[in-house]
Amino acid sequence: MADRYLHLTGTAPGRFLTRRLGLPQPAPLRRWTLETPRLEGPLLHLTAGASAVTGVAEALSRSGLPVVGDTDRPAAIVLDATGVATAAGLGDVHAALHPVVRSLAPGGRIVVLGTVPSPDDHHQAAAQQALEGFVRSLGKETGRGSTVQLVRIPVGGAARAAESTLRFLLSPRSAYVSGQVIELTTATPTPGPAADPAAPLTDRTALVTGAARGIGAAVASVLARDGARVIVLDVPGAREELERTADRLGATALPLDITAPDAAGRIAAAVPDGLDVLVHNAGITRDRRLANMPADRWASVIEVNLDSVLRTTDELLEAGVIARGGRIVATASIAGIAGNTGQTNYAASKAGIIGLVRSLGPRAAADHGVTVNAVAPGFIETKMTAAVPLFIREAGRRMNSLSQGGLPVDVAEAVAWFAQPDSTAVNGQVLRVCGQSLLGA
Repeated sequence: MADRYLHLTGTAPGRFLTRRLGLPQPAPLRRWTLETPRLEGPLLHLTAGASAVTGVAEALSRSGLPVVGDTDRPAAIVLDATGVATAAGLGDVHAALHPVVRSLAPGGRIVVLGTVPSPDDHHQAAAQQALEGFVRSLGKETGRGSTVQLVRIPVGGAARAAESTLRFLLSPRSAYVSGQVIELTTATPTPGPAADPAAPLTDRTALVTGAARGIGAAVASVLARDGARVIVLDVPGAREELERTADRLGATALPLDITAPDAAGRIAAAVPDGLDVLVHNAGITRDRRLANMPADRWASVIEVNLDSVLRTTDELLEAGVIARGGRIVATASIAGIAGNTGQTNYAASKAGIIGLVRSLGPRAAADHGVTVNAVAPGFIETKMTAAVPLFIREAGRRMNSLSQGGLPVDVAEAVAWFAQPDSTAVNGQVLRVCGQSLLGA
């Protein structure tokens, strides 16, 4: 559905009126296209004190942007704050960014590199945790479609593990991601031929559930764009839409109720050569306040959104259907983080997904060589949100740092980043794709 307010603020009368009334002034976001695959301008590399990781300059050189030490109009700024270990050291963060933050180009990116707060050094832990509050606040200040993130690299680790993350965050693909903290592991991609940046999922097989329409169809489209062989799955009742999606993408349609007892077996039969990427996107809502919610509405949401994910994931991992180096990406929601009136069942199911990811991620990597992550969408422009009453819909659009709703492709780009072979160090993470919603943490 068209965002008329966003269009209005793009006109001279609209800008004048909204400024006079003190209303939000969202900037159109620069998303990835064939014509605009990267940000326009250089990357400014700054440091706050001495770096605590190796290879930062080399990792940035492979980000797709020219790296400079000084510029009047950077498209992106990366501040290496991994060496900040005291409260006094936070002054170096201010000293580095204060003179240049106003010069960031519209739609620009700021990424702060930090390290994991130490359980053994409370001074270092305080300083590194302070970066999270700093980044979340700066994300709410920058405006003009710009975003700010914190990437934590293990102390003594190598920035090589952060390369796929930096490429994603420093590109138009991350347009609706802001104020996020991404904590990397020490794992690094298996040495081998470099992936084609234009098709990093070449020779990988991906299955997307709930893919007939909306976010699921967008995820399937982006994975196919990035070179994957895609299988789209949805309930038999959506077969017609599912087959249209499959035909459009050159994908394979698999009409299947993911809650069926034999769902995992049928998925395994559909991928005799194994699966590299499993995207759990299928989900339903059955909203009512708890006092008015019958047991069947509760149970159906838990079954589709959470229990089927747990069951099929366990069975596919145990059977070895998901190959080593594989990726599992589940769909959570900011409702599972912040809660939502009338959605106790939905919020419980999506918070459960977060628990699954955080618990299973390290064990799946150790036992199966598979990473497990989740996206947590905020207000995304879909048919479902188009049906929301006007004033609630407008509040959902404006209550984030970018003052607008996201698009299904924004969620899909995050899923595709998780799915990349080079994203080995990204595990057990829940990425909010919400424009830095004012709801939740």
